[in-house]
Amino acid sequence: MAKYLVIVESPAKVKTIKKFLGKNYEVTASNGHVRDLPKSKMGIDFEHDFEPKYITIRGKGDILAKLRKEAKKADRVYLATDPDREGEAISWHLSKALNLDDKKEVYRISFNEITKNAVKASLKQPREIDMDLVNAQQARRILDRMVGYKISPLLWEKVKRGLSAGRVQSVALRIIADREKEIDDFIPEEYWTIGAQLSVAGERKKLDAKFYGTAQGRMKIENKEQAEKIRQELLQADYRVLDVKKSERTKKAPFPFTTSTLQQEASKVLNFSTLKTMRLAQQLYEGVEIKGTGVIGLITYLRTDSVRISEEADAQARDYICKNYGEAYIAAASAEKKKSGKIQDAHEAIRPTDIARTPVEVKESLSRDQFRLYQLIWKRFAASRMSAAKYETTSVKIGAGDYRLTVSASRVAFDGFMSVYMSDEDEKGDNNVLLKSIDESSALKLADLECMQHFTQPPAHYTEAALVKALEEHGIGRPSTYAPTITTLLARRYVLKENKNLHLTELGEAVNTIMKEAFATIVDEEFTANMEMLLDKVEEGDISWKTIVSNFYPDLEEAVEKAEKTLEKVRIADEVTDVICEECGRNMVIKYGPHGKFLACPGFPDCRNTKPYLEKIGVACPKCGKDIVIRKTKKADAFMGVRQDRRTVILCPGKSHIRRSVRNVAVIW
Repeated sequence: MAKYLVIVESPAKVKTIKKFLGKNYEVTASNGHVRDLPKSKMGIDFEHDFEPKYITIRGKGDILAKLRKEAKKADRVYLATDPDREGEAISWHLSKALNLDDKKEVYRISFNEITKNAVKASLKQPREIDMDLVNAQQARRILDRMVGYKISPLLWEKVKRGLSAGRVQSVALRIIADREKEIDDFIPEEYWTIGAQLSVAGERKKLDAKFYGTAQGRMKIENKEQAEKIRQELLQADYRVLDVKKSERTKKAPFPFTTSTLQQEASKVLNFSTLKTMRLAQQLYEGVEIKGTGVIGLITYLRTDSVRISEEADAQARDYICKNYGEAYIAAASAEKKKSGKIQDAHEAIRPTDIARTPVEVKESLSRDQFRLYQLIWKRFAASRMSAAKYETTSVKIGAGDYRLTVSASRVAFDGFMSVYMSDEDEKGDNNVLLKSIDESSALKLADLECMQHFTQPPAHYTEAALVKALEEHGIGRPSTYAPTITTLLARRYVLKENKNLHLTELGEAVNTIMKEAFATIVDEEFTANMEMLLDKVEEGDISWKTIVSNFYPDLEEAVEKAEKTLEKVRIADEVTDVICEECGRNMVIKYGPHGKFLACPGFPDCRNTKPYLEKIGVACPKCGKDIVIRKTKKADAFMGVRQDRRTVILCPGKSHIRRSVRNVAVIW
């Protein structure tokens, strides 16, 4: 009997897919990439047309040996890695590492969702590895390697060790730095607003009106003197209704999520970092154990910039909406966004694999954060297939001598998609009943007048969500790069995150200055966007990837050589603490390592004393009087009451008196 081998990327998928296939199928995982460029050197043969020198990734030898053994026994091998360029490249690397080129029956299959129908359908439509996709990934990898391995050592020499530069990372840093400069350079401008409360004859409620200007148009009130002059005139004026306009407007349903919009909305609504959003989405995609059903992939593939939905999913959603909300709530036509040149339409938007599997049904089987993200995705997809919301709006123009005031209100006449999903931008309406009774004959009388001073505000700091949006709008990077780019900026301490806002550090400013001075092209937004467009052309088979690489490298090499000679060293002073080094008496400084902050003696290498950095919280231990500090641990048995993952722990440095534990936080007295 024939034996078939299916190789996926993640071990989490193995169990899910195995249950969909018969006993003739063996399903195993490669655990991601199996080959890559070496870490110890550039790994590119510049003398032979920029040929990459791939090696087996350390630790993958046993996995490859097992896969080779399984492949030899199989009559047919299916490479079922993720349905994107990275997944295509992994399939190609697997074919090389497992020597599958000589095997007759080796096929590439891909599925946008891990469901029985999708997996079985992919087996009926096997194909060859798409080398255009592979070459697009190779081009990105090699360009990133060139930038990283050429510029990073320069940063080590000129600033400090452990720094890095990146093709997308450095542009993202510049965008944050440019915003920081806008904020620093911002000069506030004064302006005033005037609000009037008006009594309407026959009505108990008062009407809130806003100063608009004159009959000639809108007027800006720039200072207190101008505001006071207008106020005095308004106090003496007669008020009359000049015009009442009633109309209806609609608000279209949102598109289903792409990677970018999911990261943005999860950040705003759930306060998730981009990295956390992607990690949870990966879990929902690969499969979750659902009580009474088994392991099921709950959402479609999470790396996409398309809003396209399959006909089958669209029909299923419309049927669900009709049964649960009524025919009036079904969208008139499938909402599809026009494709721009940047959109990769290889697979669908992010959606639930089955809209009938509601968040409430699976809540008990999901962690709290998994549930919240699944609920967000489910609601957004359901809303995208629903009809527009309708508002009844009323606008009133009021005359007061030579001046004009306005009143506007709206109410939801038909909630449409908003019955399921409502974002911050969606108006709920104010249901101003008073406005319904107003017309040109209504008598008005001034009840109160208020002048308020304001100042224009600087641009807001970037949040992770806003940065993702900016990168997408500029065409920089791709869905799979947003989260790792932001994570790297934070890990390198180029940027600090405070209350969602990303702030440029002194180190980040120094690195950005060097990049702008020595590598202006690399951190230029337009250049990076054009490079992405060229890489997309590789994916489409229109340009050779080696053409792009060969044109890019000479300019990079020249810029590095020039920078080595002309750039001066930049010194970033360490933060000095009041902790005294017990070995030499110096004040210890804060350093940053792979696991965060630690204290080190500034006398290195003469004095190599280091110790953990314990952040004080301003509370004394009631038993021994020492300061309570915040510490992190990886081991469950280190402190009482800590679960087996990294958690923040509150403890007394004395460590000897544990009184009680509360969930995952050990409170030590």
